[in-house]
Amino acid sequence: MVSDPQQPRTGLKVPVFPVACWFLGLMAFVQLLVAGMALATRLEESREVRVVEKEVLRSVVVRVPAPAPAQATEPSVVSRPPLPPREPEPAIRPTPLAVPQVADPRSERMVQEARQARVAGDMGLAIVKLEEALAQSPDDPCVRYELGLVHEQMGVYDIAAGHYEAVFQMGASGAGSLYEMAASKLRDGFEQPEAMLGKMSLGRVRIFNNPNHEGGQRVILTIPVQKAPADEIDVAGIAVSVIFFNRTSKGEIVQLEDKSWVTEQWTTLPFDWAGGEESLRMIYSIPAQDHQTEHLFGGRAYYGQVVSLMYQGEVLDVQAWPRDLAARIPRQPAAPQGDLMLPEFQNSLPPDFDPELGVLPALPEE
Repeated sequence: MVSDPQQPRTGLKVPVFPVACWFLGLMAFVQLLVAGMALATRLEESREVRVVEKEVLRSVVVRVPAPAPAQATEPSVVSRPPLPPREPEPAIRPTPLAVPQVADPRSERMVQEARQARVAGDMGLAIVKLEEALAQSPDDPCVRYELGLVHEQMGVYDIAAGHYEAVFQMGASGAGSLYEMAASKLRDGFEQPEAMLGKMSLGRVRIFNNPNHEGGQRVILTIPVQKAPADEIDVAGIAVSVIFFNRTSKGEIVQLEDKSWVTEQWTTLPFDWAGGEESLRMIYSIPAQDHQTEHLFGGRAYYGQVVSLMYQGEVLDVQAWPRDLAARIPRQPAAPQGDLMLPEFQNSLPPDFDPELGVLPALPEE
């Protein structure tokens, strides 16, 4: 049976073509939206600054300077007592006096030649030149003062004092700065360092030896310096020299290797000779060696020391322990009368010694 085209259908007719076009359009819109978002994201990321760290291996040549050759130094450790603080200088300083010039040219030449002879040790020539200058210029302060220096150096102190007195009588207006220099010569006198023999000496040195110290061997010396009563001593002229000696594992006796191993402190400050003596403490620390270094170069241990008391460069007293070390010092005073003083060996540390504190005094708290 053939259906009639004029007769309407009873079912719903769906428009397929428009729906397909609408669906394709929607997909295209979504793709455009995704592409736009991706492009916007890339543009945003391109604006960020990125830091990329890379390790580049390069060879760097470092030149190490060759060590300077070691210079031979004096092995002794010299300790000097601290000087009292200087008084503050006045705000207005007076004009210093000048040394006057020799008025006569010939006398000036004689003074110069006499000074050169005195420095060279030719006292006879110096006196001849100065006597000739004195005859030419009897009232010149330079000639008189130079004559005083020559006679003082020769040990003729009475004649030297007469020339210094003549300069002193000329006053500051006539002798200039030589007036003060002559006054100090007359005031202080002409005491020589040898004159202090018997007036200053070393007391009994106390030795505390600790071979089992944590950082190596440590030796503590307490050195008393004694002074006779009623004697004026120039503290600046006092010095205590200590030469330490070690014994190697090979039996050799060698002097101090490194001065940095020694620290010092005057323990009885202020330096006022209360009780007739002042005490110096020296701590000698020998650092421990590793087994390899000791095997190659040998071990070392404390053997002894030579303590010298000096005043203005002259040796007044010496104590050596062991006694054979006395032969190793270049100069020493005459042998004292009686038995030599032996050191005192201590079994404990001094009562005022604190191993936790340094040997230097603590700074005051602000």
